Amino acid sequence: MGKKKNVTFDDIAKFTKFSKTTISRFFNNPDSLTLENQEIISNALEELDYKENKVAKILANGRTEFIGIIIPNLFNHYYSEMLNQILLTYETFGYKFLVFVGNEREEVERRYIEELLAYKIEGLIILSYTIPSRELAELQIPIVTIEREDQYVCSVNTDNYMGAVQATSLLAKHGCDIFIHTNSPVLPNLPAYGRIRGFLDTCQGKNLKHRIIFKPFESTYEQTQKYLQEILDELENDFAGQKKGIFVSNDTHANMLVNMLVRKYGTLPEDYLIIGFDNSPVSLEAVIPLSTIGQQIDKIAFEAVSLLVDLMNERKKRKPVPLQEPIHRVVPPVLIRRETTEK
Repeated sequence: MGKKKNVTFDDIAKFTKFSKTTISRFFNNPDSLTLENQEIISNALEELDYKENKVAKILANGRTEFIGIIIPNLFNHYYSEMLNQILLTYETFGYKFLVFVGNEREEVERRYIEELLAYKIEGLIILSYTIPSRELAELQIPIVTIEREDQYVCSVNTDNYMGAVQATSLLAKHGCDIFIHTNSPVLPNLPAYGRIRGFLDTCQGKNLKHRIIFKPFESTYEQTQKYLQEILDELENDFAGQKKGIFVSNDTHANMLVNMLVRKYGTLPEDYLIIGFDNSPVSLEAVIPLSTIGQQIDKIAFEAVSLLVDLMNERKKRKPVPLQEPIHRVVPPVLIRRETTEK
């Protein structure tokens, strides 16, 4: 039999002397065939130079092999690096991704979710935090969230509390006079609240003079710079001449704060020690490399996709076992010492 440009199931069936139903089972449910028959069909595909028709496969079984992703923004380096690491899992799991940036607008993100569902995605990864997990759980599609409220859905998060303890303890070892934590207002049911609680518990446990400065940080560079300048002015006025240990809630803001100090003084002053959170690429690439709490972004991304694939595979079974309660996986952070604290 000569090779064709477009080999059909009928061609494969004639070549192997199997029925078209058996060939269909090979593509859609290979475990239902014996290993010997799987090998026969696999060899036939190679002989026939079969090229898979993705569109036909989607129409036949309704499985698109697409996963949807919604992230808040690309300004924060944590989100851009997380997205990068998620996309790299294609080589392992074979799923493609449709990505939307919600820009922290609830109604926009709802519209994006409707758009993704219209594309028949098989699962959804959400890093944005505008839509409650109870509402997400009602979508009846496998969902895994990262670093957001997750009471009713599966999630993968960093141990934020442990990271805050590590950051504050490192600053304490350097004998700072005042300990500062900068953050956006965070609700207690969010994983990131662990950074606030860990900072407070460590300061109170060690009897350290401390202050938390909350600002409604925006997703734009200009707004963030404005709030950081206000914080810097407050520190300069209230703690002049004192050794300031500053635990910043993420590397993007920490890098901006360091840059502002360098522009003002020509270098990072001796009375400023700064540590960020994430270990996103900017922390190492900064003019003065940042000490940071590494979230192990690559591991979080891999765990999130792996968990989602498990959920999707279970749903494809003839008799799937319903999930009794959401699965929550936690990845430990890693303390990384660099120049902004090593004085």
